[in-house]
Amino acid sequence: MGTPSPTLRVGIAGFGSIGKTIAKKIDAGIPGLRVAALGVRDVQKARDAYTFKQAPVYTDIDHLAEHCDIVVECAPAALLPRIAEPVLKAGKKLLVLSSGALLLNQQLVDIAREHGGQIIVATGALIGLDAVTAAAEGTINEVRMVSRKPPLGFAGAPYVVQNNIDLDAIKEPTRIYSGTAREAATGFPANLNVAVSLSLAGVGPDRTILEIWADPTVSRNIHRIEVDSEDAKFSMEIQNVPSENPKTGRITALSAVAALRKLVAPLRIGT
Repeated sequence: MGTPSPTLRVGIAGFGSIGKTIAKKIDAGIPGLRVAALGVRDVQKARDAYTFKQAPVYTDIDHLAEHCDIVVECAPAALLPRIAEPVLKAGKKLLVLSSGALLLNQQLVDIAREHGGQIIVATGALIGLDAVTAAAEGTINEVRMVSRKPPLGFAGAPYVVQNNIDLDAIKEPTRIYSGTAREAATGFPANLNVAVSLSLAGVGPDRTILEIWADPTVSRNIHRIEVDSEDAKFSMEIQNVPSENPKTGRITALSAVAALRKLVAPLRIGT
């Protein structure tokens, strides 16, 4: 008779709307998962924000790896290297939501390879990455993506600031960017993790073509992808309800929970 798998100790780096949603889902009860530690800047604020059934260790992001088997990155993209390096050097797993920052820190893949760690990119607010990764085992001819969000969802994006785009003045659907996923990763670091995840799953950031529209007629974050490969041609669209942070869809946190559940589930669905 086999031995039941041990409980996976989950660490959460950042306790904003996404981190809190993930923590609550696990704390409510997912077999094989436990929130073991939170990596936060303000411990008291995090304690006051939510009361766990089983209290985790409260620490900073630099020492999170010591208490966990896997760390979920839910922090500002600029903190990714600081969060990732201790985890990967300890040979542990890192679930990344800020995939745009991963594109800017490719050395993290080398660190994972050298120390036996693993970086897992959550599907996030996108759709169909399993189909894209399957098509990439063959030959993909083209990947295109069109993203639409309410103008407020692009507030503060470097590309918007540098090009003096007045979001308040946009009264009809307006294309504010067309180019590659790599260029978008620097111009829209808090917005286009979906495009970078798509590019990493498929033909890479320099061949993934992206259009970004600021659209005051929509209330949801809409992403449509079209893939043309030798083995399949498919298109998909997802309309995400924004979270407390208008830049992020509510489904992003649920995607991370689903990825964690797959790591411990006796039955795993999807590629």
